[in-house]
Amino acid sequence: MELTLEKAKELNRDMVTEEHLVIHSLNVCYAMEAMAEHFGEDPEHWRAVGYLHDFDYEKYPEEHLQHTEKELLALGVPAADVRAIMSHGYEICTDVKPETNLEKSLFTVDELTGIIQACARMRPNGISDLELKSFMKKYKDRKFAAKCSRDTIQKGCELLGMEVSEVAGICIEGMRAHAGEIGLLGTGQDR
Repeated sequence: MELTLEKAKELNRDMVTEEHLVIHSLNVCYAMEAMAEHFGEDPEHWRAVGYLHDFDYEKYPEEHLQHTEKELLALGVPAADVRAIMSHGYEICTDVKPETNLEKSLFTVDELTGIIQACARMRPNGISDLELKSFMKKYKDRKFAAKCSRDTIQKGCELLGMEVSEVAGICIEGMRAHAGEIGLLGTGQDR
């Protein structure tokens, strides 16, 4: 089976139901789409992997990624896509080291999108006019969106051979294109 966004949504339908987790899946999905475009890869495929990355998190938050590999393989998800999903927990809850640009990107943007979302939610116009300079100021404040690991983001950027600001800029643009769907239009906009 080829993993498409439609298939990823179907697989997640009964597994990821809490609104904040669905939004997170979408945030990662659209950031991954932008990263795919940056690397000249297939945006549809990267979107699907991004959307599916937290397949078992809602049901098994304390055992994240321990109920993913066997289950997704049994459902027909290609082994390379399952490996990419497993790699986003590298040194956190798996020992699967990110090796491809897809894997390194997923590892990096998972945490990064959380800070982008938090930053955009504070702004009257949401993500629509979020400038990289403003984001980086918030990013450097470790008390802001403190649960999002800057160390993981930094490690991911090093694996990619990119600066945090470059990856953040790509992700902000990717998420901005879907601001309405991910609830980041801002307080001053009609939703």
